[in-house]
Amino acid sequence: MTVSGETKRRFALATALRGAFMLLAGLYAVIWPAEALTILVLAGGILLLIDGVLGLWSLTFGGGKSGNYWFDVVSNALSLLLGIVILISPLLATIFTVTFMATIVGIAALVVGVMQIVVITREREHYARIWPVVLSGASYVLLGLVFLFFPLLSASIGVIFGGVLLIMFSFGLFGWAWRLYQRSKGV
Repeated sequence: MTVSGETKRRFALATALRGAFMLLAGLYAVIWPAEALTILVLAGGILLLIDGVLGLWSLTFGGGKSGNYWFDVVSNALSLLLGIVILISPLLATIFTVTFMATIVGIAALVVGVMQIVVITREREHYARIWPVVLSGASYVLLGLVFLFFPLLSASIGVIFGGVLLIMFSFGLFGWAWRLYQRSKGV
């Protein structure tokens, strides 16, 4: 089945629009990191809320049971609770600051990292290689320490770094859109 030139031009336009949105988001994150951080915190709250609900649903109705049932229940309930706290935090802006949220992220990363390392070392006989999980756990621990010791700086630098990556990826999308457009002319 061949694709018409018109369809290829639509793909090129859609790819260029993705690049434009990515470029705008990246510039926003680089120029206004504090505002972008607020949006990211709210998006993270939504993701945590969805993750907690789906995780609890999976444990309750979906048959998603693992060897660490109560750990899974507690982590999903905490994910749900943290998502709710993050989403209502704009109303409680004087109580829950970005520093508090970054500290919560740091503590959560520490707990997840330590739990990954403990669980994989306890159950290492069930796995062919444990090093990827140990390195992942160590990465979470290091990330948690950075967020605990430098909460505002790490959050702002993370947003700026993410913005720079978005800008770089947008140029890749623009190049891809240009190639798609050029191919549409050859049909």
